[in-house]
Amino acid sequence: KRVLSSGMRLPQIKDDYDPCTFTYTPTPEDNAVTALQWIEVFRASTPTFVKYALQDETVPAETRTACVTAFECAFQQALDALAAEHGNAQRSQELLNCIVLCQIREDCLKRAGFGDIFRKVKQEENAAALAVLPGVLKNLDECSDTSERLELALRGVLAGNIFDLGASTSAALFDRDGAAASFVNTRTKLLPRPWVIDDLDASVQRLTSASTKGQYKKAMLFVDNAGSDVILGMLPFARELLRLGMKVVLAANQGPTINDITAEELLVVVQEAARLDDPVRQAMQEGKLAVLSSGCDLPVIDLRNLSQEIVDCAQDVDLVVLEGMGRSIETNLNAKLRCDSMRIGMVKHPEVATCLKGRLLDCVCKFIPGST
Repeated sequence: KRVLSSGMRLPQIKDDYDPCTFTYTPTPEDNAVTALQWIEVFRASTPTFVKYALQDETVPAETRTACVTAFECAFQQALDALAAEHGNAQRSQELLNCIVLCQIREDCLKRAGFGDIFRKVKQEENAAALAVLPGVLKNLDECSDTSERLELALRGVLAGNIFDLGASTSAALFDRDGAAASFVNTRTKLLPRPWVIDDLDASVQRLTSASTKGQYKKAMLFVDNAGSDVILGMLPFARELLRLGMKVVLAANQGPTINDITAEELLVVVQEAARLDDPVRQAMQEGKLAVLSSGCDLPVIDLRNLSQEIVDCAQDVDLVVLEGMGRSIETNLNAKLRCDSMRIGMVKHPEVATCLKGRLLDCVCKFIPGST
């Protein structure tokens, strides 16, 4: 059974809000990527899902292989049907986008009997990243200049975002290196600037100037993956926002999908981090750092379909940060909100790179001023 949100709108979204960044059509206007090519992106991810489903010990060993086969067959049949329809401009009737494709894959997994096939690897990566966290925070604390420290933290968000088992490129990198172990090296070796969307300097300048004037009082951060992504990337960034005087809300999925962290898992992680770091512990105790469920269970996000608790909490939010390729690039990249907002993520699909006219493993750091 799917975990469904209550369908509540983030109060900061505008009436013309459209979450999907790319149009999935048989013949896109710019001839960038066709609907068939997008379908093949999802097909290419199937071996990773099969690999981890075969290791899912919550499904009895005697039936697991059959369940994996059921998932694989159902998903391939669904993709074949979509390819037959959306490969022909005359036959294409139904809307196709990344939200639809993600939902189909999750439905196929759940119907085959799988709940959270990446649970074990998430737990392992969380433990590995927590072991590295004190060193990452020490590295930030040793930087006395606020702007330099913010830039380092934002680079850390991008480096952490490489841990994505839903993209074949980053899944291969994870299999080779692990995520936490390669974090500092990845942060150092991000692709040279300018990135495909590079508002890094403007973001740092805005954050520092707004904090000086007290313009940002509460930030809501929609986080992405478990492990190094949230622990070594987003949590240190949240800690920097706390240092600037903001309250920070970390919004994570209600239900599992790929290696995205859930709110339940994130709360445990933040509590563990609080034992390792006094500023995090103090922020938790004072109610300045909170973890809430977004109400979602996909690796992309539609800000019209959120939990009641996140919408209630967002009423006085004046900075929204969306992180990860799914939440900040494939969805919401160009969506203007009523408050200032940021998009931070790494490009891990060649097709996304093509649409953005960038490079594979390119970086997106986008700042959008709020507008009424």
